[in-house]
Amino acid sequence: MVTSTGNAPEKKISSAFIYFFGSFGGILFGYDIGVMTGALPFLQNDWSLQGNASIIGWITSAVMFGAIFGGAMAGQLSDRLGRRKMILISAIIFVIGSILSGIAPHNGEYYLIGVRILLGLAVGAASALVPAYMSEMAPAHLRGRLSGINQTMIVSGMLLSYVVDFLLKDLPETMAWRLMLGLAAVPAIILFLGVLRLPESPRFLVKHGLVDEARRVLGYIRNTKDEVEAELADIKNMTATEANLKEPSLATLFSDKYRYLVTAGVGVAAFQQFQGANAIFYYIPLIVEKATGQAASSQLMWPIIQGVLLVLGSLIFLVIADKFNRRTLLTVGGTIMGLSFILPAVINSIIPNADPMMIVFFLCIYVAFYSFTWAPLTWVIVGEIFPLAIRGRAAGLASSFNWIGSFLVGLLFPIMTASLSQATVFAIFGVICMLGVCFIRNCVPETRGHTLEEIEAAGTKKSANASVHNA
Repeated sequence: MVTSTGNAPEKKISSAFIYFFGSFGGILFGYDIGVMTGALPFLQNDWSLQGNASIIGWITSAVMFGAIFGGAMAGQLSDRLGRRKMILISAIIFVIGSILSGIAPHNGEYYLIGVRILLGLAVGAASALVPAYMSEMAPAHLRGRLSGINQTMIVSGMLLSYVVDFLLKDLPETMAWRLMLGLAAVPAIILFLGVLRLPESPRFLVKHGLVDEARRVLGYIRNTKDEVEAELADIKNMTATEANLKEPSLATLFSDKYRYLVTAGVGVAAFQQFQGANAIFYYIPLIVEKATGQAASSQLMWPIIQGVLLVLGSLIFLVIADKFNRRTLLTVGGTIMGLSFILPAVINSIIPNADPMMIVFFLCIYVAFYSFTWAPLTWVIVGEIFPLAIRGRAAGLASSFNWIGSFLVGLLFPIMTASLSQATVFAIFGVICMLGVCFIRNCVPETRGHTLEEIEAAGTKKSANASVHNA
């Protein structure tokens, strides 16, 4: 154990505590994304919103709209204030936004939309800050697994929200949805109290000249003084290199040198959302209601089933993450996901009286394959594929496109199902899944087993060849 230079050994913060609460923001992220799934049927009845698809879409997707801006702002502010301080601020916003959601005035649709946009700022911040903090705290050989733990935290938060929704479903409507939304404050308070004890990331400390403090923090999470000093030297060198890099413009990202890799990373992030996963996560009780005619408020076991599939899939990913090529997993996952969306429409056209629950069965297959392919691998690729000179700006662009896709799917799904059959809407998403597979096969390089420098060199060469070919 590395100790302080004073008379008494310095109290060590366990690495398990640091990694747990460092990734705990994913719980909040997942809870706030998932809780509306169960709350919406009660809110819809309480405020008589059944015929207002656009308001339902806005209330559901407002969090994603706020997240588009929250991630970008948090990334910039965390470079000035620190990862830890920004996670604390995000937790406070979560607490305030959750309480304000629970006390929304009756029929206060626009009030609730505004509050959920505020919550979205915190959700977007968590989505950007948690992976950054974890990657800067984790030793190199654990970074892949710890990125998988972040995904497990997110889907565990979603499952937690589904269980809370189910347990509260027998309360009076107006009380049920308010408690569902308001209880998001509880994990936010736990996060705040836990993060109070977390250290700042060594990389941020070195960047701001606090080298001794960085050495102390590394002493918490590395085994020997030699490991601490070697990593500290690497951080100093990387920080010096980045200090000499100019902030890239948007035009730089799509210049001949970087276009291929930027298109690949941003494209994967966008396809992950436009494939329609969030249509299932947000609206599964309403989907089952439309299929069976039974009240959506009585269908809250289905979100729990989806949540269990997501958690199991994230655990499977931890096992197989580095055993199969990224492109192979995305191709297999995307193909099965696309077929799961398209086959119900095909079967309905052949057998008009087919069991309407068939579509829910196929949606479960979709979620199962999404959970260990496109859900976690998107962020693995985004973390690996961008060259150092543009990494921050390009990763922010990818995150923005991902949230834009999530926002549009959440907003448009109820509007689309108001005028089209569910099978037709999901078939459209199925086609997008297949286009995503084509994109992976033609536009995304394999990154497993390659150093970041090798990936950058291959991408630069590909861009150069494309420029010559197009000249």
